Amino acid sequence: MTSYHDEEWGFPAFNDRTQFEFLVLESAQAGLSWNTVLKKREAYRKAYRGFHPEQVAGFKDREIEALLLDKGIIRNKLKIEASVHNARLFLQVVEEWGSFTSYLWHFTEYTPVVGHWESQDEIPAQTSLSQIISRDMKKRGFRFMGPVIVYSHLQAVGIVNDHIRECFRYKQLVDYYKSSHFIEEIKRLKCC
Repeated sequence: MTSYHDEEWGFPAFNDRTQFEFLVLESAQAGLSWNTVLKKREAYRKAYRGFHPEQVAGFKDREIEALLLDKGIIRNKLKIEASVHNARLFLQVVEEWGSFTSYLWHFTEYTPVVGHWESQDEIPAQTSLSQIISRDMKKRGFRFMGPVIVYSHLQAVGIVNDHIRECFRYKQLVDYYKSSHFIEEIKRLKCC
């Protein structure tokens, strides 16, 4: 958990494969601890073919049955079926928006949402932003994408910076938002 927090959580992910990975993992986590999911991450990576949404979208009954038998992942039939279903919808969003990343960032007008929390207790489980995105995703047919799961996703992929103010990552990310790399990535998302 420490290395995940220190090196990954909250850093902006501009790669759609990373977006898809976190959608699968966040929805698998529903009702479980994030630590449980992280321990199974490598098994998910293998079972979900590197989290290539195009491949997962093509899964048929045979692949779904194999996932249900895979002891390395969470073997919940509804969550597994939803992940395959969501992969197909993910690709539809990519077709419409150019990337899933662009679709998500447009909800914040391509500006990171920075929490100014003093303690973990202040961090919400969901926000009006996650409720809006969840509604849009559900309207598109996504499953297991309620506002709490969506908010967790936004935090994980760095659209929302919910590191507490005293955390070293909070300042690193605030500084990163001013970097030429971040600005160029946002420009790329806006134009495509």
